[in-house]
Amino acid sequence: MNNYYLDKTVLITGAAGTVGREVVRQLVGFGPKEIRILDNNESALFFQGNEYRHAGRVIPYLGDVRDEHKLINVTRGVDVILHLAAFKHVGLSEYNPFEAVQTNILGVRNVAQAAQINHVSRAIFASSDKAVNPTNVMGTSKLMGERIFSAANIFKNHGSQVFSSVRFGNILASRGSVVPVFIKQILSGEAVTVTDVRMTRFVMTVQEAAKLLLEAPLIACGGEVLVTKMLSVRIIDLAHALIELLTARTGMDPESVPIKFIGAMPGEKLYEELMTEEEVGRTKELPMMFAILPALRGFYQNIEYNYPNILPEMENRRPYISNLEIPMTIEEIKAFLENCCLLDEFLAPSRPYNLPGPDLTPVTTLKSSRQVKLQ
Repeated sequence: MNNYYLDKTVLITGAAGTVGREVVRQLVGFGPKEIRILDNNESALFFQGNEYRHAGRVIPYLGDVRDEHKLINVTRGVDVILHLAAFKHVGLSEYNPFEAVQTNILGVRNVAQAAQINHVSRAIFASSDKAVNPTNVMGTSKLMGERIFSAANIFKNHGSQVFSSVRFGNILASRGSVVPVFIKQILSGEAVTVTDVRMTRFVMTVQEAAKLLLEAPLIACGGEVLVTKMLSVRIIDLAHALIELLTARTGMDPESVPIKFIGAMPGEKLYEELMTEEEVGRTKELPMMFAILPALRGFYQNIEYNYPNILPEMENRRPYISNLEIPMTIEEIKAFLENCCLLDEFLAPSRPYNLPGPDLTPVTTLKSSRQVKLQ
């Protein structure tokens, strides 16, 4: 991956967000010619640009993916686009559906069109588990984003262009993740609010999400959706693991932290889907991820889907759903959280806008013992 980005110009939309910041942090170490970071959060973008001022090749652009003219200008001379900018909160998107459409659908269209106009070689869209059998506005908008990026391979006006998507599960410690909520409740002595004892989720670290995004341009052939293999957890077990870890660090009595069941929110699933039963039939499996090929293959006849180290096809492969996978034990979750140093970010002195530390070197993704076994 180091050689791939050498001397390339990369545009990252939503670069001041949780995953965007980590993508920039890892990418700096791969020797790109230029990293263009685009975000509409002026303050966060200012701090991020200031952090990398000595790197010499990270250039901040204040703007919004809703502005097609801005995107056309900022994508000139770009080799790779990583499109992360989006509205991600389910509730806010449900209350503000027209705003979600403007950013999550029309914004995706603007990125794809700018990439086509300027002959960008690779464009990757960051999707979500909510795009699978969507039950809400946010998930539906993300599914439409996937479809736009797949269809862009049909109408591309440069033969070597590739548009693809990646699907994420829950990114621990990101905005909207349950982990910061649990940590705040525990440290405040409040009850930890769990929706349902049966609820399961796929989880990954911010580092893993960034690594998947950076690997996607190397792997993608065009139109597919890449899904990384992730660990599954029961939310109740995640709550117990956090209680045990935090009370041990702070000297609190773990018995003093109750768990309160509040019931699932409207439209909230008890499990997480990353691949549907229909998608199973058009999926190729790789050692660390799945590649879901486009459904309307007749439109993609000129694309050969050849991937390195394809695993043998399984006759009875099942959908990739969190409640069908073996969940981590509480001890495995604790080891996973410790290995990722995730709690340190919340117990350490705060930094402006939760900016990362000064270390700019690429990271090695940390895995739990269970994830190593799955390989």
